[in-house]
Amino acid sequence: MNQNLKITDYQERVLQEEVIYTGQIIDVVKEKVQLPDSTTAYREIVHHAPAVAIIVINQDDQMLVVHQWRAAIRAMTIEIPAGKMDERDSNPVQAAVRELNEETRLAAGTLELVTKFYSSIGFADEEIYIYHAQDLSVVQNALPQDQDEQLSLEWVDFKTMKQMFQTGQLNDVKTSLAFLYWQGLRLKAAKIR
Repeated sequence: MNQNLKITDYQERVLQEEVIYTGQIIDVVKEKVQLPDSTTAYREIVHHAPAVAIIVINQDDQMLVVHQWRAAIRAMTIEIPAGKMDERDSNPVQAAVRELNEETRLAAGTLELVTKFYSSIGFADEEIYIYHAQDLSVVQNALPQDQDEQLSLEWVDFKTMKQMFQTGQLNDVKTSLAFLYWQGLRLKAAKIR
């Protein structure tokens, strides 16, 4: 790659945009774009609300995971608690507090932003914020859970989580990132000792 090129040398200009689909969770648009060399191309883009995910590790050094059916892959998944932001949330932290309550019935004394990333930049704009929940307590006022979600919670030890990561059972990117973060925390704690 030429180091002298600027971002504007690669930027595409949108010539036309057509809404293909408008749904409850996603919108899909087809764009005709002009490339930097003046040729044209088409892009199909999925617009999705931002989402949050929460890393929950208890005092026994176990991570909380959610088992749930994911229709897109026709399989049960192992994931950290997560959900999309909606009209109830003014920012990602508020969404994380709400999702933690709804899915786990836990509250965090501290929510630390670990990272944020785009889930699939080749065709979607969904941005996910991952938080580490600390100083956990049981919620006093449980929020209603989403009626279209059937969840099962499980506390998993590090050895089991590592095996699931290595064998591909953690096929969800946010959960794989959560495992790697946890591994880093454990390595850091071991060096301090």
